[in-house]
Amino acid sequence: MVPQALHALPSRDDETRGLWLGLLGVAIFALTLPMTRMAVGPAEAPQLPPLFVTAGRAGFAGLLSIVYLLAVRAPRPRRTQLAAFIVSALGTVVGFPLFLALALRHVDAMHAAVVTGLLPLATAVAAAQWLRQRPSAGFWVCAVAGCALVVAFALLRGSGRLSLADALLLGAVASAAVGYVAGARLAAQMPAEQVICWVLVLSLPLTLPVTLLAWPVAPVRAISWGAFAYVALFSMWLGFFAWYRGLALGGTVRVSQVQLVQPFLSLLAAVPLLGEHLDAATVAFSLAVIATVFLGKKMPTHRSNRIQRTGERP
Repeated sequence: MVPQALHALPSRDDETRGLWLGLLGVAIFALTLPMTRMAVGPAEAPQLPPLFVTAGRAGFAGLLSIVYLLAVRAPRPRRTQLAAFIVSALGTVVGFPLFLALALRHVDAMHAAVVTGLLPLATAVAAAQWLRQRPSAGFWVCAVAGCALVVAFALLRGSGRLSLADALLLGAVASAAVGYVAGARLAAQMPAEQVICWVLVLSLPLTLPVTLLAWPVAPVRAISWGAFAYVALFSMWLGFFAWYRGLALGGTVRVSQVQLVQPFLSLLAAVPLLGEHLDAATVAFSLAVIATVFLGKKMPTHRSNRIQRTGERP
């Protein structure tokens, strides 16, 4: 059954808080692309193995999660919640970071940023189906317009065809969208911080052994280890504290659109971190996408007809 917290539309104050928390999470996640690129290195100068980065960041964050859950005396998840935890883990612990790390061996962070810009629309579609939220037509117009801008930017910068790296990035988008929605559903039933912690702890039987098996044997630059530490502590752990709380407070479909600014924050970060070039066209697309986010924020979101008719409860 759908939890009651998912039925009611968020209040104006909760929506505002949710949007700000979502933006904080997005700012943290925006550094994931350049930091992952820095961690794995390009194909001509590889650093940490993508499999190690994927499992290691979740494994180390999982160990921190054990400490946190014990400190707050968090109750164990209910058996009825296990399916959502598994889906969230498959999307956010396995699928997204693995596909991303593999792709970033072959494309730069700016290229990855424009392709993963499709994530807000994918998350909104997944949320509308799973959480029975019904955004207005105007909201969808804004969301599609934002994603169309991202696609146009990708076509402007790309060769007009999908490479294997692009396919991997699209797989990362699909994985993250499903994982985010599963996590948002759980965040309506328990504190958001505990959601990502339990996701990581339940994943430890997989992530810790893989981390040890994939441990790098060749020398790795210190800067790559530093980037790995960022994706383990912030991208895989603390960022979700803000992100899931924001989704739960402000509504998944609405808050997910804040992600529209994430690729352009990643573009900006790639300049000082990786030395990639940012030009006027990138700035123009960034401003246009941000405009669609603010327009989308003003559009209403409705409950599904079924929920309005039946008043369904847990």
